[in-house]
Amino acid sequence: MDWTQLLDVMIYSVLSLVLMFSGYKFFDWITPYNFAEEIKEKNPAIGAVIAGIFIATAIIIKAAII
Repeated sequence: MDWTQLLDVMIYSVLSLVLMFSGYKFFDWITPYNFAEEIKEKNPAIGAVIAGIFIATAIIIKAAII
């Protein structure tokens, strides 16, 4: 494996994590619920919503990178 390929993978990985976190924070900001409080109360529906946010954002980021 070439070092430039490894560097590219590392850059895309960090960029993807930053974008996924930003997408989560944006969605948390525009919804009326506080995700952190709902998770502390063990609300499984909010857990499913957050999982969906991360999966959808990851699919979008993957499509943009490829």
